Amino acid sequence: MIDSPYPEMKKTHTMARTGRPWRDFKPPAAAPVWAVIQGFVDYWVLVAAIELGLFDALARAARSGAGAVSVDDVADALGTSPPHTGALLDAHVALGFVESVPGGYVLSDTAERYLTTDGAASMVELVAVANGPHGNWPSLADTVRRGAPAAPVDDDPVAFYLPLVVATFPTQHRAAGRLAARIGIGRTSGPRILDLGCGGAPWALALTLACDGATAVVNDLPGVIELAGEKATALGLADRVELRPGSYFDVELEDAVYDIVVLAHVCRAEGESGARRLIERTRCALRPGGRVILADYFRGSTRTANPFAALMGATMMASTRHGDTFTGPQVVGWLHDAGLADIRLHEPIGGQQCYVAIKPPTPQE
Repeated sequence: MIDSPYPEMKKTHTMARTGRPWRDFKPPAAAPVWAVIQGFVDYWVLVAAIELGLFDALARAARSGAGAVSVDDVADALGTSPPHTGALLDAHVALGFVESVPGGYVLSDTAERYLTTDGAASMVELVAVANGPHGNWPSLADTVRRGAPAAPVDDDPVAFYLPLVVATFPTQHRAAGRLAARIGIGRTSGPRILDLGCGGAPWALALTLACDGATAVVNDLPGVIELAGEKATALGLADRVELRPGSYFDVELEDAVYDIVVLAHVCRAEGESGARRLIERTRCALRPGGRVILADYFRGSTRTANPFAALMGATMMASTRHGDTFTGPQVVGWLHDAGLADIRLHEPIGGQQCYVAIKPPTPQE
């Protein structure tokens, strides 16, 4: 009789057994574990390729009509070791960013769009900063033990957030423009907009462009807020946008005068207590009938419904003192607690969700 390939298991499974059926007969595959292990390699070969200019070199070759490029030609263009360049190219063939064809290598359509410096939807600047400071990840276990990272971005927020907001501006600007069209903000004449923790102000600027006569007050820390000024000038909106530097918790705000208040991807940096404070500030700044737009990555209640948001929560834990991601019901509850109503969830572009809520009109005396 041939022994079972899994001798530690008993073939005593029956339909009456408790727990996961057949677990003692056939173990689960190890593929999910290997996928996580391999993810480390995938990320760093991507970072290296962008740093070396690999995708840009292949794009230049394609534009010149050179067609497929050999390993030696790529190495010569980058000033790198040919054998190591070949290994890097083959890794990106496996990832689908480069294609191996007769005569050498060519850039894939995905890499051309997202991984070249001048790609139509370039994510080049985002790759290096999306995961937070790289040095915090090897010490994640210590962070969990202590309850705080050794080098939180809170200690030098400008150094971290400035490149991040530069990298995320195109995506957020597109999401804001789509939301404006979806909820009819463009039909509002002369609204007053407030954007707290605006970064480069992609949301405020998109909303201002969508509304005739709109004006905006945009807020962020000194060292970041200047980027919003540059973007406003580039879009011809400098005379309609006021820069208000400072912490979004402490900056002076007028009460009950704004038609739209934006909290875009800032609540998760502050944890529940900070998020509730920001929502309360928003309620106070809104005029009756005004709307708050709260954009973020919201976890599903099972954590697997939106795994990206759950993993973003781990990124916040690794990089900030208080940061986390929240479930939709949590955020809706906080909005209700602040006295906001008629709450609707929108997804203007894939993966970008936001809640829109209204400050109820003041009852007539």
